[in-house]
Amino acid sequence: METKPSEISSSKMFGGYNKRYKHFSPTLGCSMTFHIYFPPSTSSSHKFPVLYWLSGLTCTDENFVIKSGAQRAASTEGVALIAPDTSPRGLNVEGEADSWDFGVGAGFYLNATQEKWKNWRMYDYVVKELPKLLSDNFPQLDTSRASIFGHSMGGHGALTIYLKNLDKYKSVSAFAPIANPINCPWGQKAFTNYLGGNKADWEEYDATSLISKFHDVSATILIDQGDEDKFLHDQLLPQKFEEACRSANVPLLLRMQPGYDHSFYFIATFIDDHISHHAQALKL
Repeated sequence: METKPSEISSSKMFGGYNKRYKHFSPTLGCSMTFHIYFPPSTSSSHKFPVLYWLSGLTCTDENFVIKSGAQRAASTEGVALIAPDTSPRGLNVEGEADSWDFGVGAGFYLNATQEKWKNWRMYDYVVKELPKLLSDNFPQLDTSRASIFGHSMGGHGALTIYLKNLDKYKSVSAFAPIANPINCPWGQKAFTNYLGGNKADWEEYDATSLISKFHDVSATILIDQGDEDKFLHDQLLPQKFEEACRSANVPLLLRMQPGYDHSFYFIATFIDDHISHHAQALKL
């Protein structure tokens, strides 16, 4: 089985290239796809810092690359974008596709502990396997200079991964993140099934819980949230995260954006701010 990534598509954009790759993931036990946007290169020896994007529920590695418009700013700033998928696929675990908010397309960026879902190890895939795969196979990427961001479930992933790995990432940002999953229906459903009934285990994957333990944050955390987002009050709970940041003296810029919803229209509107936020941190 081919663990080395093979290129399956390539499209030029803003002087650089969107490239899609397929590889076998030992972490997840299945074949996975991911996208890289390579900015235009000035010289063969130049290495680009990397910015990981984690997508939300139901997404693949394609949604962000097609809809966000992030490549324009990434091209200008000279930052490579890395967009993985949101869960293992093709394992045919019973019930994996029964609901849109659990299973396939809904990996929640954790390492499942329940036997049935043991392949759902997106935390290890994003934090360990993918960076090594990139550094082993793409000499034009400098994986030691990395930042992370995401949307909704992926915003949850970005915040929790960043807080638990402050040595690995220079900065974090999120669009409409699931900021306190232990207290919302999406999180409770996912955590019960992936992690079991012990609520203490859930807190390991809850940004609002983690901030009190991992608060040595160097760069301000940036969050954009639309105030017309239909998931704001039941599922996302950014105010809980804001309170936790205040208590732990963590620098947070939470921007409530009037009139915006939960969609890629919202993401595309503010994506340039997020890329420049990370570019600044990556170039220090």
